[in-house]
Amino acid sequence: MKLLVISSSHRTPSQSLKVGQYMTEQATMFQQINHLQLNQYDLPWWDGDSETSKGKLWPYISSLLQQADAYVLITPEWSGMATPLLKNLLMMCESELTGHKPVLLVSVVSGISGAYPISELLMSAFKNNKMVAIPDYLIIRHVETRLNHKINQANHHDQSIRQRIHYSLNMLSHYSQALIQLRQNITPTTQYRYGM
Repeated sequence: MKLLVISSSHRTPSQSLKVGQYMTEQATMFQQINHLQLNQYDLPWWDGDSETSKGKLWPYISSLLQQADAYVLITPEWSGMATPLLKNLLMMCESELTGHKPVLLVSVVSGISGAYPISELLMSAFKNNKMVAIPDYLIIRHVETRLNHKINQANHHDQSIRQRIHYSLNMLSHYSQALIQLRQNITPTTQYRYGM
């Protein structure tokens, strides 16, 4: 099984990248893992019309999306929202690439909030690309003190989120296996390509 971890902060370096690197290292239940840092690619703002509007780097990104059996989408919370980079990518994705593949959502925040990007993505991110958000999601609060190189033995929250990440990645791998069977047994149709 192949996993694609997508970090969507506009900043370099970023806490989202740190979280993505940690999750990439921990996802040992997948045979192949790629980590895509969106701000390293100059994707244009999609015009909603043509394949050519997706830019010259789209073939590489779409090949990663096509090959993956599961995704981890990581976004910082900016003004209570997911990043424009992530939303732009999700609008570019078509169901032929991403349909019926499981997604683990991860929100990263420096404070105590972080729920709004999860709610936003669950409500509006998967209608046409037909990704399947699994029930488990992660909110990495106070991220500056979490998932650093050394486990903070005195920080119960750091240890707890590490355990929760392992559990969520394991659940994602099970969904990935189950949905591979689904994709093999459905007949693609363009009649109902878009959600209602």
